[in-house]
Amino acid sequence: MINYIANLEPVYKGIILSILAGAATGLGGLPLLFIRRKIPDLIIDISLGIAAGIMLAATAFSLVVPSLEIGGILPMTVGMILGMVFVDYMDKVIPHDHFVKGHEGRGDINKVRRIWLFVIAIIIHNFPEGLAVGVGGFSKDAVTLAFAIGTQNIPEGLAVAAALISAGYGVGYSVWTAFLSGLIEPVGGIIGALLISIAQPILPYAMAFAAGAMLFVISDEVIPETHAGNNQRIATYAIVIGFIIMTILDNVLG
Repeated sequence: MINYIANLEPVYKGIILSILAGAATGLGGLPLLFIRRKIPDLIIDISLGIAAGIMLAATAFSLVVPSLEIGGILPMTVGMILGMVFVDYMDKVIPHDHFVKGHEGRGDINKVRRIWLFVIAIIIHNFPEGLAVGVGGFSKDAVTLAFAIGTQNIPEGLAVAAALISAGYGVGYSVWTAFLSGLIEPVGGIIGALLISIAQPILPYAMAFAAGAMLFVISDEVIPETHAGNNQRIATYAIVIGFIIMTILDNVLG
């Protein structure tokens, strides 16, 4: 299966890998169908910490380094800044809700159901990941990058489902929503893959754009969520462990 995907045309490779990576979000919620009790915050924080470390390593080794190798310092710098500014702008103007950080963006929170505000937050979070996988389809690290993002999507799916259950939603509904939250990634993947297939010269800029967007999400969304309770020290260790795991996998798979 892996060999088949690796040998596909880059545009199809990016799209298929983004679908697989997004679907992994649903895997994280599946255990809650059988564990009919609240998942401890410590477990969620450790899981998200590992996910953040995996994302950091994948961003560095599978997006930033290839961008530098293909285009040099200028495309890498410009792309990362644009990616960061794009996600920052979306985060500021689109009303959304975090279960820990609370409400962000413009607009009246009372006009939109809280569940949809949460879904919008997930979309803002997951779109750059799908974009990264789609763009990454044109690099030698395509499978590694998709594997990294898919792996970190599993604890993310667990956190999404657990948060919804703690907010009073049913188990089945929460797990299904966790799965659906990952479907925005193929959208980003299709956009990224098609864009590069049309304009190959922008590849280093696009890789850096995805890297900047992902780094912003990690710093602004994932890490603060793990530090909101009393588990920030162990969550920090989890981030380092996730980074080490992905670094080892990058060398093994690469």
